[in-house]
Amino acid sequence: MRVEISQQVIARVNGVALHGAETNLSDDELRQRACSELLRQAAIARGLLLASDVPGTDGVLSEDASRAIEALLEQSLAIPEPSDEACRRHHAAHQATYSTGERVNVRHILFAVTQGVDVVALRNRAETTLLDVRCHDGRRADEAFAEAARTLSNCPSGAEGGQLGWLSASDCAPEFARELFGHAEVGVLPRLVHSRFGLHVVEVLEREPGVTQAFESVRGAVAMALRQQSYVTALRQYLSLLAGQARVEGVNLDAAETPLVQ
Repeated sequence: MRVEISQQVIARVNGVALHGAETNLSDDELRQRACSELLRQAAIARGLLLASDVPGTDGVLSEDASRAIEALLEQSLAIPEPSDEACRRHHAAHQATYSTGERVNVRHILFAVTQGVDVVALRNRAETTLLDVRCHDGRRADEAFAEAARTLSNCPSGAEGGQLGWLSASDCAPEFARELFGHAEVGVLPRLVHSRFGLHVVEVLEREPGVTQAFESVRGAVAMALRQQSYVTALRQYLSLLAGQARVEGVNLDAAETPLVQ
């Protein structure tokens, strides 16, 4: 009997391997490496990097390549200066972002994502817990959340029923803060909150509203935010152009919603 041994497909950009034969990478990691390689090759074509620059299969660019890519993007991306009108519209539409002093009293149940964890099973446990704690009201709701935190949470706060206390945006990871601040919700949030630490079942116990800063006092921050949006859009379009002109194998760049090169 002959046993067929499947070989891993090595992702390549114009024939340049993005990883070794024994390396297993996530889709996001493959896309990041492909974007970096597209830019590295574009820098060579533009004369900003010597053709002798040899890419490794570990995803780490040489210092020369990093500098060349920075110069390439400076030359290639046209980032318009936002108008005063655009800045004012952005400020009016995102006033919570430009407020100070907002605080929330929060407790949570953390389902930590650690190496080797079954993410699907973890999500199922988190969603089941979210549903369970939302099925109660009054005193029973308070007790159910605290008990779930004590028995299930991977955060030290579990011993205190999940209590994190009063938090400001600067006390939280940015992705966690986005789910908590600038909203009116009080009670158990009807969705899982994702952060770099894992999945959270979150209850907002109280809110203290912040004070919106006048446009003139945050004009610089507003303009910077709009320039960053323009940069991301321009970089996405430039990478799409490079990908369309390249031979890309083993990686789906169309699945990338945002540029993955920092």
